[in-house]
Amino acid sequence: MIKDKVRIRVAGIVPINGGFAFMHRKNVVRNKDYQEYYTFPGGGLEEGETLEEGVIREIKEEFGINVKVIKKLYELENTKLHMKEYFFLCEYLDGEFGTGDGEEFSNNPEYKDSGDYIPEIVKAEDIKKLVLLPLEIKEKFLQDFC
Repeated sequence: MIKDKVRIRVAGIVPINGGFAFMHRKNVVRNKDYQEYYTFPGGGLEEGETLEEGVIREIKEEFGINVKVIKKLYELENTKLHMKEYFFLCEYLDGEFGTGDGEEFSNNPEYKDSGDYIPEIVKAEDIKKLVLLPLEIKEKFLQDFC
């Protein structure tokens, strides 16, 4: 019996300009439960990358900013999706927020059903009102930062 490979996803928690950086997702066709939501910036780990290198690269691709990893905060295992996620607290270093050029911003047909990707900075007091995924991490994040 061949075991399913576990996908590794890394994500960053980035305090910036008096709030936190999130990816606002709208018009998402492929997610039947949530067509609009916010998520922590991140993505899949590439071959040969450390977790920290992956989160730095993903934040650069999605937001156009450079960050430094401070520490790992949370881990989440999703056996249904065969995925393990790691969430890191990051420090903003430099770069212009909102200038990311990752594949999700291209016209790549692979992302057609993924909807719109909108980088946003959200004030801490407004985060409670958001649909922020994954919900398990939202709860921990709210306890720790809001």
